[in-house]
Amino acid sequence: MIALAMTDSTLAQRLLDGDRRALARAISLVEDDRPEGWELVKEVYPHTGKAAVIGFTGPPGVGKSTLIGALTKARREAGRTVGVLSIDPSSPFTQGALLGDRIRLSEHFLDQGVFIRSMANRGALGGLSEAALQAALLLDAAGREDVFVETVGVGQAEIDIIDHADTIVLVLMPGSGDSIQALKAGVMEIPDVIVINKADHPLTDTMVREIRSVLSLANLDRSPEEAAKRWRVPILKTEATQGTGIEELVERLDEHREHILAAGQLEERRRRNLHNEVLAIATARMRRRLEEELSEDAEFKRLLEEVVKRRLDPASAATMLLERGV
Repeated sequence: MIALAMTDSTLAQRLLDGDRRALARAISLVEDDRPEGWELVKEVYPHTGKAAVIGFTGPPGVGKSTLIGALTKARREAGRTVGVLSIDPSSPFTQGALLGDRIRLSEHFLDQGVFIRSMANRGALGGLSEAALQAALLLDAAGREDVFVETVGVGQAEIDIIDHADTIVLVLMPGSGDSIQALKAGVMEIPDVIVINKADHPLTDTMVREIRSVLSLANLDRSPEEAAKRWRVPILKTEATQGTGIEELVERLDEHREHILAAGQLEERRRRNLHNEVLAIATARMRRRLEEELSEDAEFKRLLEEVVKRRLDPASAATMLLERGV
């Protein structure tokens, strides 16, 4: 145990010094759910909170990875260090990431100022796994000034990112049925910046009008004073493959950060985010513990058989489990 503690301490110091190999090792430890990985996060956590964490969400195929690649290039030209977490769908066989996003960010692999990691969502409905949240903290502790988190494109359910980023970018594409679905309230309530990528499409202007209509509806129940104080969500047009619109995106991201800092909202957001993150981790661990305890439980199997035979409904069975104190 003493040797392990010394190893962790050494790894933690290397991580805080910005060592890329130490960072890669640390993320692997938390992704593999190793106890030393969680101890490492505990040790470096006091050194976090400095990075600007920007979350990218949106339907599949809209070009989130390409957009992040172009934004990473712009940030590096400005002298800032960047960490990228690309959360891929899990392989149904290995639970590993499919690595598609990593391929699209390959031009930055040799840049020492950029650290890119693909991670599996491990079936997390909201697009983020427990390990991904810890990986973002590790990138922060390692001194990455900008941390970009790209979540799995799962549409309206993909709103976990709102609880784990300072700024949310919703990326859409004109002429896509998935993009129209994203205009529904569940997703449209979360972005700070909306980007219409692949904006050379003839339906781009139509989509801008549709989005503006949805955003205007959100302000109907607010007083003019409240509406004036709120951040006005910009709608930007980009063609990430050509680098078009990236400079304006950088400006709007900086403006949003200045806005929430001036309004005292950054600390408020992070307090809310950490509250939700603690609950999310506790819920995930309680579920794992429950599944382990019930795997060989005879009474649970009996209850499940009653549900299968339609003699007991699922909600009543769940209530009976909770009353047992499981």
